[in-house]
Amino acid sequence: MAKTGVKKDNKTLDIKTVCECCHCLGSKTLHPQVSLINLEKPELEEDAVKFEFYAILLIEDCPDGCCCCGRKYYDYSVATMVFLTPGEIFRMSKEDTLPPKGWLLAFHPDLLFRTSLKNHIKNYTFFSYHKEEALHLSRRETSTVTCLLEHIEEELHHPIDAHTGTILSRHIELLLDYCTRFYERQFITRENKNKLLLARLDRMFDEYLDSGRLSAGGLPVLAQCAAALNLSAAYFSDLLKFETGKSLEEYFEFRRLDTARRLLSEGMHTPAEVARLLGYPNVQCFSLIFKRVVGVPPGEFRYSRN
Repeated sequence: MAKTGVKKDNKTLDIKTVCECCHCLGSKTLHPQVSLINLEKPELEEDAVKFEFYAILLIEDCPDGCCCCGRKYYDYSVATMVFLTPGEIFRMSKEDTLPPKGWLLAFHPDLLFRTSLKNHIKNYTFFSYHKEEALHLSRRETSTVTCLLEHIEEELHHPIDAHTGTILSRHIELLLDYCTRFYERQFITRENKNKLLLARLDRMFDEYLDSGRLSAGGLPVLAQCAAALNLSAAYFSDLLKFETGKSLEEYFEFRRLDTARRLLSEGMHTPAEVARLLGYPNVQCFSLIFKRVVGVPPGEFRYSRN
């Protein structure tokens, strides 16, 4: 089953172009840079596939109890979407390389040349999510996505002209905008789960404080926190921003100042001691930040509470 131009090893099928992708998956090539491919029982010998272009998977009829894409009991179960950046390796499950039913929207970065999408596709951070952080759709959301894919397919059947690239990129951009909306809805329906994750983040901060690592000037970085929570850095950052309105740096600064207020209110520590415990470079820096946020210097705050 060797394909021209397609590299294989024992486990991964490396597909370089959209044309090769159509050839491997038995689909007709309507445009060399973008294709919508029906994934009805794809026959691949390899364990995994590597797409050297953007790939969006719409997975239909995922079996009940299937958790390979992170779906839980509190998620919708009509369909699932996974977003892959060029060069990313995908494997559906131990049993299937690709979904047994669904659609693959494949588009090469060159399609976006001189389009508005080229300038901000990196803003769609869900392309950097793990597969287990997939988007799970309701019936209405699935209908919307299906309609958007139909518009793309309709344009693909139109003869290629000077407007084709722009129209296709706008259809794709609209699809991504809807997926942004649906991901935000998913953060809402996962509210209880997200609160547990934030509680774990708070415990991580407390452990740094209690162990003395905070006084040494160290705070967990984004990748470290995400790994501890078994999340991708992109998903964790978006979750935190959605739940708190803050970046990780802003959230930890909020926690530091909240802890500073508590320590000063107890009256057992001077501002200099609090600055040292919380990892500020010096008491002057701590005092400046504290006054800007709280409204009064830490010394005055301390005496007003005692």
